[in-house]
Amino acid sequence: MLSAVASAKRYMESLNNYIGLTLKGLASRASDWLKQALRDLEHAKKSLELGYYEWVCFASQQAAGKAVKALFQKLNIEIWGHSVSRLLQSLPDEHKPPRELIDKAKELDRHYIPTRYPNFHPEGAPMDYYVEEDAKRAIENAEEITRPFQMPTSSYCWRSRRKDI
Repeated sequence: MLSAVASAKRYMESLNNYIGLTLKGLASRASDWLKQALRDLEHAKKSLELGYYEWVCFASQQAAGKAVKALFQKLNIEIWGHSVSRLLQSLPDEHKPPRELIDKAKELDRHYIPTRYPNFHPEGAPMDYYVEEDAKRAIENAEEITRPFQMPTSSYCWRSRRKDI
């Protein structure tokens, strides 16, 4: 059985096989999905500053889901659904992330409905049930899932931060 570090390394290396092209060179709508994923992550961070913790959690879930859908688009695989963990588990074996990342995705998945609908809760609005710690953890989880796709430059591209790629 692979250790968590080895499993994470295998996941990153499998992504590196596909991330060396600028988004302009990607087939399909992968670049659109990725641009929106990164925009949703920025929205989450701005909402954190404003104290809109339920929106932070929802936008983080959306960012992670869209980043994974960008990978599916890059792989020319049609996928539907909103569960980030299910999307990750549906990736071809050579692209599956480590279990720890899927667990973080499951945490994000719990923010899909309750962050927006009062009737999910016995009473009160969603804003009454989310705190700063929930929001910070959601951003951290979304950042970890989207990290392979984020670049240090202002142009979006699918390449590793590794020096040898």
